[in-house]
Amino acid sequence: MAETRTRPAAAAAVTWPKPKSQLRELIEALTVALLLALFIRTFFVQAFKIPSGSMLPTLQIGDHILVNKFLYGARIEIPLTQRSLGRLPALRKPKPGDIIVFIYPKNTEQDFIKRVVAVEGQTVEVRNRHLFINGQPWDDPHANVTNPGTREGDNFPAEGIPRPYTVPADHVFVMGDNRNNSYDSRFWGPVPLSAIKGQAMIIYFSWNGPGDLLAIPVKAMTRLVAAVTHLGWDDEHWVRWDRLGRLVY
Repeated sequence: MAETRTRPAAAAAVTWPKPKSQLRELIEALTVALLLALFIRTFFVQAFKIPSGSMLPTLQIGDHILVNKFLYGARIEIPLTQRSLGRLPALRKPKPGDIIVFIYPKNTEQDFIKRVVAVEGQTVEVRNRHLFINGQPWDDPHANVTNPGTREGDNFPAEGIPRPYTVPADHVFVMGDNRNNSYDSRFWGPVPLSAIKGQAMIIYFSWNGPGDLLAIPVKAMTRLVAAVTHLGWDDEHWVRWDRLGRLVY
């Protein structure tokens, strides 16, 4: 019987994917980074800047802080807006002493930062600039009450709330540490839990120079000009190096 041989099949052609262009790789990397940053900002941590002195001495003007958003249950917001679609389950509710960032009840486009002094069901009184919770003095070591200036609020005169105020359910009563120069719950009432964005966590940068971070290039140019022209220039207080990495409490 004659032996039959099969002809070997032709080798399959190998095709290699076309290399991506550098522009496409850059766009994909930026897209992934943007989505990751948006995810972290929405559910975990968000950066805020302190614009006023209402929380002195705890927080200074120009402090840049990170806020823990998942502790109280992160608000799920429409990107670039303050409109909430709901929030995740909270690990716990705010308690007295927490420093929180929240949406200002009088203007939902603004964020405020204050310290919680009372929660739902507790009573608040201010007598001669001293704070009383449930009839007992609350000696807050962070409070600055030495400033002689006073402000009177719409609901709660800074010199003394005329009668005990009971914080309603699902709200907190907040005050600035700089008690006599703080626009807080004494003026516009308690903060609903739904408006709270998170708890202040850490100072990652602190700027004491003119303007904001955009002033850094101006600072560098000024320093160069000073060096070239042999002019003296002191910038040691523009960045508060001793505040970087400080926990907020």
